Amino acid sequence: MTTWDSTRWPNFTEQEVACSHCGELGVTEDALDTLQALRTAIQKPMTINSGYRCPEHNQAIGGAKKSYHVRGLAFDISLQGHDKDELSASAQEAGFTGFGYYDTFLHLDTGPSRVWGNKRSGY
Repeated sequence: MTTWDSTRWPNFTEQEVACSHCGELGVTEDALDTLQALRTAIQKPMTINSGYRCPEHNQAIGGAKKSYHVRGLAFDISLQGHDKDELSASAQEAGFTGFGYYDTFLHLDTGPSRVWGNKRSGY
């Protein structure tokens, strides 16, 4: 379990990245460092739709059985106020390696390199 450090991740709160079901902070420090690097690079706020998910929450919402959210390596970022292509390019430069393209959000993770979904810009 990660110990929250607001000086290390100044643009986020523990509640933003913890499980919305139980409050567990299961996100890895490396994933949080990558998220902070992205936020620093784009220099504008991001809304995190989903960070860590406990197994119970992940199952309840129909998440993938081997979800990187459960492993503490993933974030779903709202595209509201962001260009999908620009956010994706900045995320790759920050160190994210897994990209899931959806109409209203971008899934980012630090797992194996892979891409899925609709990469065309929506916002």
